[in-house]
Amino acid sequence: MATKSTNILILEDDIKTLQYIFTILKQIEDEKSILIAATVLPDYIKGEEFINKNPHIKFDLLLLDRDCFLGGSFHNVNLEHFDLNKVISISSVPEYNKQAQERGVKEALWKDYQNLEDFSLKLKDTINEII
Repeated sequence: MATKSTNILILEDDIKTLQYIFTILKQIEDEKSILIAATVLPDYIKGEEFINKNPHIKFDLLLLDRDCFLGGSFHNVNLEHFDLNKVISISSVPEYNKQAQERGVKEALWKDYQNLEDFSLKLKDTINEII
């Protein structure tokens, strides 16, 4: 039985990408015998309202995309609320991952929509290193 829990915030709007992310989170949960509590915010407005205005809400890990379907940026989330060693930038645009790293994010993975399987395997390895 799992005794430890890990709270993960996912700022991502693409359902197919989320499917891959949740698949690897389930694998990690089973392999490490932990409980993963995942919260998904699908647009930048929810990020502003939920995270920026509620600094007391804490997460163990942040998966940070950049663009959302509303035309805004998830990068508007206040990263001061997070341990930057536990933030993974997951943009499909390398420049956006670089921008996140310039803000102090330590990990960045290029999300290749043509090969989400490979992306998810790299993401799994990175998450395992962090948690």
